[in-house]
Amino acid sequence: MVSLFINWDVSPELISLGGFSIRYYGLLFALAFVCGYKVEEKMFKSEGLSQQWLDKLWIYVAVATVIGARLGHCFFYDWAYYSAHPFEIILPVRFQPEFRFTGYQGLASHGAAIGIIAGLWYYSKKVSRKSIFWILDRAVIPIALAGFFIRMGNLMNSEIVGLPTDLPWGFRFVHSGMSDPMTPRHPAQLYEAICYLISFAILMHLYWKTKAKDRQGFLFGMFLVLIFTARFVIEFVKENQEAFEDTMTLNMGQWLSIPFVLVGIYMIWRSGKQTKYKI
Repeated sequence: MVSLFINWDVSPELISLGGFSIRYYGLLFALAFVCGYKVEEKMFKSEGLSQQWLDKLWIYVAVATVIGARLGHCFFYDWAYYSAHPFEIILPVRFQPEFRFTGYQGLASHGAAIGIIAGLWYYSKKVSRKSIFWILDRAVIPIALAGFFIRMGNLMNSEIVGLPTDLPWGFRFVHSGMSDPMTPRHPAQLYEAICYLISFAILMHLYWKTKAKDRQGFLFGMFLVLIFTARFVIEFVKENQEAFEDTMTLNMGQWLSIPFVLVGIYMIWRSGKQTKYKI
């Protein structure tokens, strides 16, 4: 077989001038919110909803995403450290062994999901006065697209890499910081990005071409099933993020995905019991 391994020798920095740099991850993270906003804007306009609602919605989503993702990482993946250094949960610095700026390098997507649900619940009570599930059905579609951009950002950072592979599309992550950067690995970030993009396309089709949006909680349930089933499966070809996961039958990402999938299945079932029609 002809080797088609890809040398992923892409610098995480798009521009670097002196001590200032713009990283692909930050750019893609921002693009996720911009594109998500435009998708949501089209949906809101089609339903004759207030622009003010939309603007406030994305403020809630942005804040909830960052807070939830940060807390998720600290509580789910490294609580032993952060319980002893609580200030580092909210401050992008590392006090031990020396004071230095690190940036928020620890973010967890499961925590982001919980944060977004909590933020949208608060939004539904204080701003829109609509059901939380009505809000979630419309918010999860652009969030699926945002997941695509964020995983592409992980790819540009050469982080969240996969296990070694002899498949011809394996990536050699030159900038991964691993001891064996020339070992071909599964591009797990790319696998997830593709799955999230497909999930976005499915949800868009259901919203625009069917009556799915009238079944309260259905699109939210589909989002949970699609996104977290993909996450659960792809974890089998990922390197564990923390050392404690090495002794686990399923890693932390998989254990955290299971409840989301089960809630998604329940929401799909519940929406069918509430409204009877063919999609």
